[in-house]
Amino acid sequence: MAKFDQSIIKKMRISEKATQSQAGGKYIFDVAKSANKISVKHAVEQQYQVKVTQVNIVNNQGKDRRYGKTSGTTSDFKKAIVTLKQGQKIE
Repeated sequence: MAKFDQSIIKKMRISEKATQSQAGGKYIFDVAKSANKISVKHAVEQQYQVKVTQVNIVNNQGKDRRYGKTSGTTSDFKKAIVTLKQGQKIE
């Protein structure tokens, strides 16, 4: 297997929904904007030594926010929903 850039996976997303999905073998990661399904699959398999069966990618656009008189925008980000082979998990 080719060596993949470790900067593809930024961090594991920790939220109530993400934690509940881990029971079904699905893990959610924040990934680089340049990442695609194949690169995410190889990076997760290499970093966590698990078998990935499916990868779904979601592009999230930043939202407009106001802080008093000042308005701004939250950051855009890309996340990957990774499904692992039955019986495997990430610690």
